[in-house]
Amino acid sequence: MSKDTLRQITNAFSVVLALTVNILASVLPLNGQNTGEISDRFQVYFVPAGYVFAIWGVIYIGWIAFAIYQFLPAQRENPRLQNLGYLFALSGVFNAAWLFCWHYNQFGLSVIVMLALLATLIGSYLKLDVGRAPVSAVERWCVDLPFSVYLGWISVATVANISDWLFLINWNGFGIPAQAWAAIMIAVASLLGLLMALTRRDSGYLFVLVWSFAGIALKQAEFVLVATSAWLAVAFALGLAIYSIIQRRKVLSS
Repeated sequence: MSKDTLRQITNAFSVVLALTVNILASVLPLNGQNTGEISDRFQVYFVPAGYVFAIWGVIYIGWIAFAIYQFLPAQRENPRLQNLGYLFALSGVFNAAWLFCWHYNQFGLSVIVMLALLATLIGSYLKLDVGRAPVSAVERWCVDLPFSVYLGWISVATVANISDWLFLINWNGFGIPAQAWAAIMIAVASLLGLLMALTRRDSGYLFVLVWSFAGIALKQAEFVLVATSAWLAVAFALGLAIYSIIQRRKVLSS
């Protein structure tokens, strides 16, 4: 078996592993606890409405699309996928591990695992050179877009996970009110969106931010500072997404 074939099989197996654990987390559920119910224990403001988590369905489809695409014989020696190596497979392991940490109330450890997952996705994104490397339409849909959406969501989820843990340990926020911290985190996430728009023209990542910020605004509607910050961030991210689409079309048509 060649090293490329082994990589293809490992990537496919990691998708099966991550999907299986995600399904079991909801169906069983793991440790008798629902993922969302655990999240509701934490009175933090950087949390979106429940419907926002439906984005996992899009992420799952992206995993499957990538697993199938990279497994095709014609993609065995694809330089981008070779450069990616085993990072995607590793992200699947971290995803599954995070669910066990979360469901078994290991919240401090869950932050470490989430940061590891974020790091592998950032590394994957950079190795694939998403938004810069010239690719076919099929590869854009099966590789670039799935990684953009996944990275976008885990960027948001990491902030939420850390917020939950800080609430758990009764962090005083340096005297800054929790609502103000939520507004600051929304602003920081918006700046990440600006970076993605200017350097990668990544509308996929930006639409995830739009989806997430709108969910936060609706969930935290009674808290004026948080809701206002979130709606402003929605408008900003949406504008950046439209800008990215226009700029990308200009490049493709030139």
